[in-house]
Amino acid sequence: MYLDSTKKTEIFGQYGKSATDTGSAESQIALFTFRIKHLTEHLKSNHKDFKTARSLTQLVGKRRALLDYLYNRDINRYRAIIKALGLRK
Repeated sequence: MYLDSTKKTEIFGQYGKSATDTGSAESQIALFTFRIKHLTEHLKSNHKDFKTARSLTQLVGKRRALLDYLYNRDINRYRAIIKALGLRK
């Protein structure tokens, strides 16, 4: 599988407060971004996979909601995660 527990721990350690910090908005946004990139690559070669396309749309919506939450709560954390992940906004 493309996303195992060691990869998750690495993502949470890099973007969260610690390796076990799975609840912060930054760590969740980073995890969603990793999954979005993977699904985007999958859909480039499997363009008729509509269930994956719907899952991708849902993930983008969840990430957008978390980014909006972070924007409204703490603009500095929002700007830091956007810059760290290379998201445009």
